[in-house]
Amino acid sequence: MSREILLLVDALAHEKNVSKDIIFSAVEEALASATKKKYPDDVDIIVDIDQETGEYKSFRKWTVIPEELIENNQAEIPLGDEKANGMAENEIIKEPIDSVEFGRIGAQAAKQVILQKVREAEREQILNEFLARDEKLVSGQIRRMERGNAIIEVGRLDAVLPRDEMIPKENLRVGDRVRAFLLNIDNNVRGPQLVLSRNSPEFLIRLFELEVPEIEEGLLEIMSASRDPGLRSKIAVKANDQRLDPVGTCVGMRGSRVQAVTGELAGERVDIVLWALEPAQFVINSMAPAEVSSIVVDEDKRSMDLVVTEDQLAQAIGRNGQNIRLASELTGWELNILTEEQSEEKNKEEYTSSSKLFIEQLDVDEDVADILVKEGFSSIEEVAYVPIEEMGQIEALDEDTVNELRTRARAAILKDAISSEEKIPVPAEDLLSMDGMDKDTAKLLAAKSIITMEDLAELATDELIELVKMDEERANTLIMTARAPWFV
Repeated sequence: MSREILLLVDALAHEKNVSKDIIFSAVEEALASATKKKYPDDVDIIVDIDQETGEYKSFRKWTVIPEELIENNQAEIPLGDEKANGMAENEIIKEPIDSVEFGRIGAQAAKQVILQKVREAEREQILNEFLARDEKLVSGQIRRMERGNAIIEVGRLDAVLPRDEMIPKENLRVGDRVRAFLLNIDNNVRGPQLVLSRNSPEFLIRLFELEVPEIEEGLLEIMSASRDPGLRSKIAVKANDQRLDPVGTCVGMRGSRVQAVTGELAGERVDIVLWALEPAQFVINSMAPAEVSSIVVDEDKRSMDLVVTEDQLAQAIGRNGQNIRLASELTGWELNILTEEQSEEKNKEEYTSSSKLFIEQLDVDEDVADILVKEGFSSIEEVAYVPIEEMGQIEALDEDTVNELRTRARAAILKDAISSEEKIPVPAEDLLSMDGMDKDTAKLLAAKSIITMEDLAELATDELIELVKMDEERANTLIMTARAPWFV
């Protein structure tokens, strides 16, 4: 029978152009499946074939795991069992058993397993060849529609364009040729499948790369893109060659390049924006065609207030907030539109709020609080930790006053920190007294709402490591100690 196996492997490997290792693996799986039918229980069988001689041996297999985790007594064995003496968790015990005759295996069953493996290998090989080409923009013909999704033939592969990745109101039909961006590869039960998108910002970028050769040459660069699919989009472009006009290059002669992209996107209007290293200038560019009067930047919150005149307000916001939303996505900043009147009102409120904060926290009068606000201070932390040389430049404050303000600010911060610490829950006595626990770890756990041993017992090892930085062995030991009462 060994010669029979070698002949079968040679024939299939040659016919299907796949590795012999894959065929041997399929034959081993078929033999294991046939052997398993001799046992009434859910046993675990493996078969090893010698690829040189074709001889094979069969084994019954057990996996060594903690007793409380055992689900199948026929394929799993507890750590303390005699058979598992001295073995670690997840080690394998193999016991030789009688092998079935290869010739007696149901031919159809063996053939099904082997051909399935071969088909999977062929698909994998085709997919790997496709991935090696690193194609992100693909094109193909729609073969059929399934529940609103388009199944597209891309070379020798089938890809899916989900309904929610189609451009809204786009009417795609069987037989149409379409372009799309490779979004990801979905490994489902039927094998890996390409998932495409026509409404991703990446699709817009790839279309411009196709139409504008200067991008491939490295003379031009697309920095970011945002879309409202089928309606409007924005791209930010940067020239790496100062002789080039990046916006004009993307537009093309008489708008030919941008029109080609728009045509592919079902008439979607594209705004081409000049990228700028300075965030405020980039935001101003991205708001075009609306004009921005002034900008207030909050770097901590990564947000900007954009002040516009009343007649520019509607254009700045755009239909259903489209313009401001696309500009925000393009730049990566949270953008807020304000009229000049609203901006003035907001400044007054912030001025009053900051002044009140300094009066209450630093115990100063209105005059000193107003000086701090006018100099740009808005928090106690800024007063406490801004370089003393910077505060020394404030003409209205002498050196003694500056030092006193810094001292009071630091005292206020310390007071708040102590107050916050007092609000941390106290760990329960059973958590504090359990083996392997120390006070610092217990306090850290209590701060994360793990207060009792029961709370700790319900955690998984990786969850505990994420909450409190420790090695895996200690985390596992603590959890098992906390679970000990469960098994009494």
